[in-house]
Parts: sequence; structure tokens; C-alpha cells
Amino acid sequence: MKTLSLKLDDSTFDETEEITAELNLARNRYINEAVNIYNQFNKRKILKNKLAKESKLTMKESLKILHEFEKFVDEN
Repeated sequence: MKTLSLKLDDSTFDETEEITAELNLARNRYINEAVNIYNQFNKRKILKNKLAKESKLTMKESLKILHEFEKFVDEN
């Protein structure tokens, strides 16, 4: 486990203290879980952006292939 020094805005810290007290959860555990959730969110966002970019790159070629299939179907 790594040690980390963290500076939080006062309002964020106060809110965190209230929530961890209500949940009876250690501040460290709460922050670890929050960072983990945020990492998952951002991994999905990165993947979404990569898929959108790759989809745009292959769109023209996919349309060409689709038109070729349509020609083939129309001929038969």
C-alpha cells in the first residue's frame, strides 16, 4: 500500500467527515473506494472515446462493403 499526502478543499473534507461518521467508515477506506469508483468511471470514458474514434476510422470502409453487398443482393 502506498502512502499519499492529500489536500482537500475545506468543504469537501467536512462533507467527507460527516459521511464517514454516518457510515462508520474509516476516512482512508472511504477515499480509497471513491478513487476506485472514479478510476472505473474514467476507464469507461477512455474506452468509449477510443471506440468512437475507431468507429469513425472504419465507417467509410464499412459503408463501401455495405454498398458492395447491396449490389450483390440486387443482382440476384
